[in-house]
Amino acid sequence: MIKYDFDKIIDRSNNYSSKWDELGKVFGRQDLLPMWVADMDFLSPPPVIDAIVERAKQGIYGYTSRPASYFESVAKWMKKRHNWETQTDWMLFSPGVVPALSFIVNAFTDPGDKVIVQPPVYYPFFSVIEDNGRRVVNNPLIFKDGRYTMDFNDLEEKVKDPRVKLLFLCSPHNPVGRVWSKEELEQLGRICIDNNVLVVSDEIHQDILYSGIKHTPFASISEEFALNSITCTSPSKTFNLAGLQTSTIIIPNKIYRTIYKNFLERIHLLRNNAFGVVALEVAYTHGEEWLDQFLEYLEGNLKTLTEGIEKDIPHIKIIKPEGTYLVWMDCRDLNLDPKQLNDFMINEARLALDDGAWFGIGGKGFQRINLACPRVYINEALARLKKAVDRL
Repeated sequence: MIKYDFDKIIDRSNNYSSKWDELGKVFGRQDLLPMWVADMDFLSPPPVIDAIVERAKQGIYGYTSRPASYFESVAKWMKKRHNWETQTDWMLFSPGVVPALSFIVNAFTDPGDKVIVQPPVYYPFFSVIEDNGRRVVNNPLIFKDGRYTMDFNDLEEKVKDPRVKLLFLCSPHNPVGRVWSKEELEQLGRICIDNNVLVVSDEIHQDILYSGIKHTPFASISEEFALNSITCTSPSKTFNLAGLQTSTIIIPNKIYRTIYKNFLERIHLLRNNAFGVVALEVAYTHGEEWLDQFLEYLEGNLKTLTEGIEKDIPHIKIIKPEGTYLVWMDCRDLNLDPKQLNDFMINEARLALDDGAWFGIGGKGFQRINLACPRVYINEALARLKKAVDRL
């Protein structure tokens, strides 16, 4: 077995990295420790790197085709990691999950229609709805005793509106870190089926799970659920491949699949990036050993962050994640208003985090931190945060 070194510091100064290069643009200063954008500060799995290098050496970067083995690798991965029996003819392409959400909004709704989201939630959900002339309906999560749950009573009221056509499900949930139980998904799915609401399940974080946690793909629960759902997946979070813009959209319902496919054809979006088509297949075929070691390292990072916060910064509370490499931090006991809290993290702690207010209802007073980095960054973040809080 190869032992991968996740402690190694990778210089990203010449990496065209939005996470590192856009600090001045987003936060107003460049001297921050970037722990915001959801990508990793780790090298991707060596088999993926080797395959891309070999592809580059071919020297011809023309239009790509997708071999049969491409979607077969996705199907095998879903079966092995998540016990979900999929068919390759259910699968279609997208350059990313967020673009796919935009395509779905355009293909399955009309201007003025409504889409349910469950805030605090991944903030592009809001923009892909509103920027396309549709309306957001909030079904806020319930936060009690340090844990988030769905508000099914509120959901049952919201879905009665005939203009509600879709529900965006974040599973596992970003930023709160919940991995929804099968029972929770069954209750949500039944409500949506009974009210003719299509479930669009963003499962991009499905492979990032902590010990003892199991992810249930929404569409795997039953054929009825599968036929009332669109599942958006990608190797981008799992293997740090977001820049290769390669995602898979799984649509078991033939009618819905045809609608999505027709939309892609109307906008002439049919082919992969030449390197993405290689990276996806190799990652799913040869990346599992790397992933398992990353997950073990991530557990250590979470332990380091949690123990450091509990010991030295008790005014901040960690919402223990079940999945994702993103951690939601409750900073309300610092007694700062949302603008002050954001300014504090930037100018006092010198940390670039995702401000909780970006995530909608229930986000104010929280911050999201990315743990997919060498542990030295976690320790540095803790030191900066402790020093800043001690000065308050």
